[in-house]
Amino acid sequence: MSRRRTVLLTLGAAGVAIAVACAPGLAVAAPGDPGSPRYGHGADGAGDPYFPLAGNGGIDVLHYDLDLDYTPAPPAPAPMEGRLDGVATIDLVATADLDRFNLDLRGLTASEVTVGGKPMAFTQTDNELVITPRPKLKTGSQAQVVVTYGGTTIRPTDIEGALYGWVTTRDGAMVVSEPDGSATWFPVNDHPTDKSTYSFEITVPEGLVAVANGLPSAAPSTADGRTTWFWDAPDPMAAYLSTASVGDYVVNEYVAANGTPIFDAVDPSRLGAATADLALTSDMLVFFEELYGPYPFNSYGAIVDDDSVGYALETQTRSFFSRNAREGTIAHELAHQWMGDHVSPERWADIWLNEGWATYSTWMWNEHRDRATAGETFDEFMSLPADDPEWDFVVADPQPLGLFAGPVYDRGAATLHALRVKIGDDAFFELAQTWVERFGGGTASTQDFAGLAEEISGLDLEEFFDVWVYTPEKPVAW
Repeated sequence: MSRRRTVLLTLGAAGVAIAVACAPGLAVAAPGDPGSPRYGHGADGAGDPYFPLAGNGGIDVLHYDLDLDYTPAPPAPAPMEGRLDGVATIDLVATADLDRFNLDLRGLTASEVTVGGKPMAFTQTDNELVITPRPKLKTGSQAQVVVTYGGTTIRPTDIEGALYGWVTTRDGAMVVSEPDGSATWFPVNDHPTDKSTYSFEITVPEGLVAVANGLPSAAPSTADGRTTWFWDAPDPMAAYLSTASVGDYVVNEYVAANGTPIFDAVDPSRLGAATADLALTSDMLVFFEELYGPYPFNSYGAIVDDDSVGYALETQTRSFFSRNAREGTIAHELAHQWMGDHVSPERWADIWLNEGWATYSTWMWNEHRDRATAGETFDEFMSLPADDPEWDFVVADPQPLGLFAGPVYDRGAATLHALRVKIGDDAFFELAQTWVERFGGGTASTQDFAGLAEEISGLDLEEFFDVWVYTPEKPVAW
């Protein structure tokens, strides 16, 4: 993602209150044996310390089929409010014996829930849809859950106050959900540790284009003034990387030099410079494949909107850009497809592995384009004085309000360059490719990365990682 904060923030008392609000689910004792729990309540969070209510326990979602019907906000001066109605068909597996389980859903109201085709009892709070299946779910059993829901859409904001999730616009919707905004537009297990496949049917007013992840699964169909767009995303994906953006887009489809199908959707107001820079995508794919191995998904492309948010997100297979589709940002978001999308953070504290790799990838792309070398960019960064706020930061534990702070990006990239110098080019690029091969399709942590770096280099790197990602001081020796 390209959304950076130059002012470093810390989590205050409100964050503590959130943290203690998430309690583990209660277990129900087996009949005749009060000391032996049997069926329990799936937890209302996946256990991430930064976002205790994000994700859920006791379930593993295999597939989401999202049937969405959306009407954008009317012209000004009417309120910036749209209307979204959806049916989410969710195939999941119980990972515990459950007498109830949760899905994340926020700002929209569920009207009906079925499990296995039968209506089920449910309740809904601000962030949680709590479903009580009957019969209860046993560990390993599969279930199909269908949630009918809907409501007015507005412009939700994340913990920092930045727009995210399903963001209503006059001509459609900007859909970017990092870190926990997917719950603003569909019922979901909203944490990277539960990756799933997706399919989409998105119905919008005729003349608008609805763009999601993956590839079109059928030609758009129009009836009664509304058009339905069909998309299929068969590669495992973290929920925050899903999108269903809607707008007055100009579509460009082609095949990149490495054979990857490309689908770009660009707002007419952003044609020109953005289109010229997007034309470099084909060369970038070839370049990054040389560094990280084969491109991991079935397609790629971009969504370029005219919303004034001013950031970009590496939505899987279809990176989103708000006004700033420029060469460096395009390289950053494309590199994320390997580093962040295919290999995703195990906890949000590990986000430097996403942003550090993407930023360092841009450094290497710039060197490839005969600009400053990665070493020169590293030296420029290291010229910052020791009392610069950039150094007063724990990269591997940025706190919820520091996820998109500058050091996560720049010090993260500098960490990778320093590691490259320490272990040598051969070991470093073997590390990069092995990282993608070993953890691709899942998640990994800072500890996983450090362990793999030691495994491949044969070096003891404990002091290196302590200095670079755990110590809030300028590194001087490692």
